[in-house]
Amino acid sequence: MPLPAWLVQARGARVVAVNTLACQWFGRPRDELIGCPAARLLETPEDLSYWATLETTRPQALHSHTRACAADGRLLHLERWIRPLQGDELLVVLRDRGSEQETIDSADAVSAELRATLEATADGLLVTDLAGRIRSFNRRFAQLWNMPESLFDPPDDRRVFDWMRRSVADPLAYDRQLAVVQRAVLLTSSERVRLASGPVLERVSRPLWQNGRPCGRVYSFRDLTPQLAARRRIDELTFTDGLTGLPNRRRLAERVVEAAALSRRSGDGFAFLLVDLDRFRQVNDSLGHDAGDEVLRGVAQRLQECLRAGDDVARLGGDQFALLAHGLDVDAAEALARRMLTAVGQASGQVGDKAGTPFTLTCSIGVAMCPQHGRSLDELLRHAEEAMRAVKDAGRANYRLPRERGVGDTRRALQLDHAMRKALVSGRFRLNYQPQVVLASGRPVGVEALLRWRDPELGEISPSEFIPVVEETGFVVAIGDWVLAQALRQAALWHERGHPLPVAVNVSALQFRQARFVEQVASVLAVSGLPPSLLELELTESILVRDADEALARLQALSSLGVRLSIDDFGTGYSSLAYLKRFPIDKLKIDRSFVAGLPTDESDAGIVRAILQMARALNLQVVAEGVETAAQRDFLLAEGCALCQGYLFSPALDALSLEQRLQDVAPGSRRD
Repeated sequence: MPLPAWLVQARGARVVAVNTLACQWFGRPRDELIGCPAARLLETPEDLSYWATLETTRPQALHSHTRACAADGRLLHLERWIRPLQGDELLVVLRDRGSEQETIDSADAVSAELRATLEATADGLLVTDLAGRIRSFNRRFAQLWNMPESLFDPPDDRRVFDWMRRSVADPLAYDRQLAVVQRAVLLTSSERVRLASGPVLERVSRPLWQNGRPCGRVYSFRDLTPQLAARRRIDELTFTDGLTGLPNRRRLAERVVEAAALSRRSGDGFAFLLVDLDRFRQVNDSLGHDAGDEVLRGVAQRLQECLRAGDDVARLGGDQFALLAHGLDVDAAEALARRMLTAVGQASGQVGDKAGTPFTLTCSIGVAMCPQHGRSLDELLRHAEEAMRAVKDAGRANYRLPRERGVGDTRRALQLDHAMRKALVSGRFRLNYQPQVVLASGRPVGVEALLRWRDPELGEISPSEFIPVVEETGFVVAIGDWVLAQALRQAALWHERGHPLPVAVNVSALQFRQARFVEQVASVLAVSGLPPSLLELELTESILVRDADEALARLQALSSLGVRLSIDDFGTGYSSLAYLKRFPIDKLKIDRSFVAGLPTDESDAGIVRAILQMARALNLQVVAEGVETAAQRDFLLAEGCALCQGYLFSPALDALSLEQRLQDVAPGSRRD
């Protein structure tokens, strides 16, 4: 026989014959095996039980798989037959099935690994054959579809697919997509499936191949809900203000683009309103930033209540908000601005300090209209900021539209700004000096430095044209520093030549607010060598009322240097006796607009008399500007005004001409 075999005598269960392959398999000679108990050759529980029962039962055939140790100690997988023969003998045959078992074990290992992999993946997997019958799945698939275990014990294809169809938000669309996938055997597809319970699944379908031919389809399902939620959160953070929950500037820019496109199609415009809270820094400084944040949230809520459906409100940053209101004309936009002023006031007082002290909040609003002031966010914001700054300068707590300016005006301003910056570098500015004289005699007692500019391309430019541009662009600080240095240098030269003439220099509000302005004045005085008493700084009234405490500190510092201080164009701004009494002011200059109507205009005459009377009460000098006629001079003399400047006595002169005039009047001045 080609397999190991031996014969066993049923009575006594002992080996009576054995072939050569059996001897080789057991590693024992034939004479040792003959007569050996059959149970000793294969001592498996099944064999021991079989041979033990022969004493009481008739021999039966046996065929099974078993395991036994070989002579060298290896564990072998065997297939064993026991068959009764004629007479009292049984034939035992063995077959080594080790290679077959290795194949089975390898396949089981691969299957186990595959199953573990399927169960470990985050995706739900479903495998079907070409007919759509379920071949395999993992637990994640059942979890994603929230399927009960009863559908898979045993798997019921019809109930599983029916459950899936009933679970989606749109069963008809789901059926159409699935039909397309099932008809196209080789199609690889990816689509989203929204479940009625809320989650969104990504379904990817690929053909299943075997021996180079498609044999089914593999569906993988992934839960996109967390990913979509994260993406929505990112969008919220990108386009939403974190403090108030309002859209931010980026989202507002998109809405302006959409509104501008709609405006082009419909012909209707929209209003853009910029809201800037007044003195909000004081809220943070006095009540704390937490209270300030609460105020901003309250303002945001109030502004939202002012809007109609379809309008937008956004927070641009800090204490600035912007509103986009569709289909409004100027009158309606102004009405909305008034409602917003009221709404911001209502948002005040919701937060108090630790003692419960309430406060009042106001805002300044700049209104820009599309398409009059532009169609982009930058254009509308620029015009609205211009109007809002005008409100701030006029006292806050109001609204305003931009001052109408033609395209030519804007281009001219840009041209002047560029030319002025080049002129300062190349030395094209110059200073003229207008004498300040004693009214009674015409004797010069000081000069005012006045800026002049002649451009090689634009020609002589009037100060009334370029000074507003300088102030609007902030270039006034650089030019102001240059004027101060040049005027002090010239005054120092006059002083060395025997003409100790005080020089007055205009100081802009922006220049005065520079952090190191006092140090700058002291430095220029030291470099020039001019005695501080020969420098007079002319200030505007707006400098005094804006942050009065800080202004007082700087004015006192300047006064301690020995510099004289005067108020220019007095009466045209926020005239206040309290400020004049409190601040170290030496002189008032009556604006030329009040002098022009003298002596016939009763209103101008009354204002001038009041200023002169007030100055005498405060022990201040007074200079009348713009004196051009003898009648004006006589009126001022009669009312007690001692000093003036104007064309009646002298226009503004260059330094050389003024020095010549000083020499001409020097003998007369000594007589005076």
